[in-house]
This record gives sequence, structure tokens and C-alpha cells, in this order.
Amino acid sequence: TGGYCTLGATLATEDVARAVSGAPPGEDPLPLMHGPTFMGNPLACAVAAASLALLTRTGDDGRAWWAGRVDAIEAQLREELAPCLEMDGVRDVRVLGAIGVVELDEPLDASAVAGRCRDLGVWLRPFGKLLYAMPPYVCEREDVAAIGAVM
Repeated sequence: TGGYCTLGATLATEDVARAVSGAPPGEDPLPLMHGPTFMGNPLACAVAAASLALLTRTGDDGRAWWAGRVDAIEAQLREELAPCLEMDGVRDVRVLGAIGVVELDEPLDASAVAGRCRDLGVWLRPFGKLLYAMPPYVCEREDVAAIGAVM
């Protein structure tokens, strides 16, 4: 669903499904009654279908639409986050695709950092010594610039 709506699925081999459902050997297993609360939710399935339709669009260059967006976001994150390498307390900056990471020397106070980022208008993921940005592919240049400025 692109992270916009909860959707889950449970996959299992036939042997695992039989064991979980309690079906005796040789009998058809009962429906697999184990999985996320939102498994098969019609709204979530519609959101997932719309998300997949977006991901399968092609751009003017004939490539998948999202591939061009990832390239653009990656290039801009590299540019926006490069100055962090000159800051005290920053150990490394990494960018791969549409994911940007600033690694610090010391662990972050995740709650305080997440709250401050929200106050500044962006959602980032502090985790240990890392501050992650994972912009959605629909971000515009000004959105990625705002993320970079906050990081």
C-alpha cells in the first residue's frame, strides 16, 4: 500500500498451514486462521492496487516511472546530505536509492529527535546512531530539500 494503509498477508507451506490449522494428516486443512488483523481488508486491497498501478507506470524514457524518481531523489539526497560530513559528531553519510542516512558518533534520543523533526515538518527515522530519510517517490525537489535541511 506504499505505507499509507495497513495491509498484511500470511504465507505458509502446506505443511505449516496444516500444523497451524490443526488438520489431521490426509485431511484438508481448515482455513488458516492466523495472520494480521488487516489481512484482506477491502479498503487496504484497493489502496494496494492503486499503489501498484502507480509503480507499474512507465516514464517518457520507457523505464518504470518510479525508477526515474528514485534516481532523482538519490542524486538530490547525496547533494543535500554531503554538508553533514563536515559537522562535528557525524561519522558518515550514506545514500542508496531513495534512502539517506546520517550516522553519528553517539546514539540519538529517538523520541526527542523524532519530535523535533515533526516540529520542523518532516518525518525521519532515528535509530540508534542513525538518522534515516526514506522519502516517498512522489516527493518534489522542495520536499527533498526540506528533508535534507532538517537532517
